[in-house]
Amino acid sequence: MASATLSTPRQDSTPLQRLRAVDASTWAKIGFAVLCAAALFGYFAYPTYPTYDSFYALLWGRDLLHLHLPDFRVYRGPTEHPLAIAFGMVCSVFGQGGARLMVLGSIASFVAVVAGMYRLGRLCFGPVVGLVAALLVLSRFFVENLAAQGYLDISYVALIVWAVVFEVQRPRRGALVLLTLAAAGLLRPDAWVLSGVYWLWCAWPRRGEAASIDNRRRVQYLGLALIGPVIWLCVDAIVTGNPLYSLNSTAGLAQELERTQGLSSVVASVWTFGVRIDKLPVILGTLVGVPIAVWLAPRRVTTPLAALVVLIAVFVAEGAAGASVIDRYLLGAATLLLLFCAVTIGGGAMLKPGSALRRVWMLGAAALVLYGGVSVATTLSLSSLRTTLAYHEDFHEGLAAALSSPRVKATLKRCPLLSLPDNKLIPDARWILDSVGQHDIVARSQARADVEKGSHQLEDRLSRGSVAVYPLGSAVFFEAIVDVGDDPRDQIPQPGYHRIYTSRYYAVYDNC
Repeated sequence: MASATLSTPRQDSTPLQRLRAVDASTWAKIGFAVLCAAALFGYFAYPTYPTYDSFYALLWGRDLLHLHLPDFRVYRGPTEHPLAIAFGMVCSVFGQGGARLMVLGSIASFVAVVAGMYRLGRLCFGPVVGLVAALLVLSRFFVENLAAQGYLDISYVALIVWAVVFEVQRPRRGALVLLTLAAAGLLRPDAWVLSGVYWLWCAWPRRGEAASIDNRRRVQYLGLALIGPVIWLCVDAIVTGNPLYSLNSTAGLAQELERTQGLSSVVASVWTFGVRIDKLPVILGTLVGVPIAVWLAPRRVTTPLAALVVLIAVFVAEGAAGASVIDRYLLGAATLLLLFCAVTIGGGAMLKPGSALRRVWMLGAAALVLYGGVSVATTLSLSSLRTTLAYHEDFHEGLAAALSSPRVKATLKRCPLLSLPDNKLIPDARWILDSVGQHDIVARSQARADVEKGSHQLEDRLSRGSVAVYPLGSAVFFEAIVDVGDDPRDQIPQPGYHRIYTSRYYAVYDNC
């Protein structure tokens, strides 16, 4: 006879207990789905258009799509970025809608940054630190604003973060990390240094850490590490005949726009830009978090800390060598800094529950969060951010409406030369006026600069017949006269011009 066993009926768990039973991976997937939905909502709720560099990537991609070599030698043209141009070519397939797709790519990259920071924090210090790191990225409105305007830097940061994640998952992983860094190196040359350092790390491990790799694998890895610079130099050589064109033109433009600084100023800008991007409470939390992270997980923290040091060193070296010193170029390092602030806030979860140190830690973390919350409440203006995004849409849509008005279109057929105050609106106008040649859209500031150099060629072209766009009101300050060297006289219609169109943001004149 089989024996029978009596058991006490299991009581149903409470909803809170069931929620606690859900593992961290499931919560991460739910959070990622919510984040994607929120990003799509923001994309459609606040329609924006690419910024200056991204618009040129679209234009150059469209040239390639039509089997034409792009022209990098444009007035105050941005540095070309091979991967961005390739993406711009894909977006150009969708016509005028490609501009919005470029922005969607940047927003998707921002989502990838948030997910990557969660993954990195979880791998190094556990799910609590990962969650805090992700929330810190989400609370960086400086970065979100860049993503909403289609800045290429967001995609670069996403690739850097995930390269670090892949290496933390499996040290000396090799090919996957190098390929990710190669993609980043096709957006910003900073990643070339990271690729070189990582190649050295994989090719010659320290004695006792891992078995040495053979020479064949070293050569293979070296080839992967060189993908970024080789493709970049080849693109420059094919298009301009000078493989170093991007490096030389970037330095020259930085001097023209007075974006260069001395070594001491560049070093000081690391702190200034770090505070601008991450805010002071986060920077203070990072300074505390770095030694704590080394104490809690000395082996797992090596990769993100090394990447942070290299990125800061490259930023300083480039600035000291004469490159532009602007806050966006520190974005990769500023993002990795958030990991160490997350350790300060959430690292107490790694300690034994109920311990005195854990309780003290939680009090200190709460004080830092409170300080950060007060700082945000006293400095952040969400209405201002919404207004900025709305203006960005209005300026582009307003320019498109002006250039597509029947009278302006008819005038452009008779006088195809279009002038704008400076370089800022040229890529927008070129994208909108697909049929107008790029040399028929010029900047009045360029004509004035040429006259000062003794050349009257462009000035004579304008005087023989042209259509002139003049931004009005807030568009002047947001989109027109924003660069060093711009002359207010470029905003004043000259004698002989007649107004043919007026809207809230733009007036159009002609002298045909």
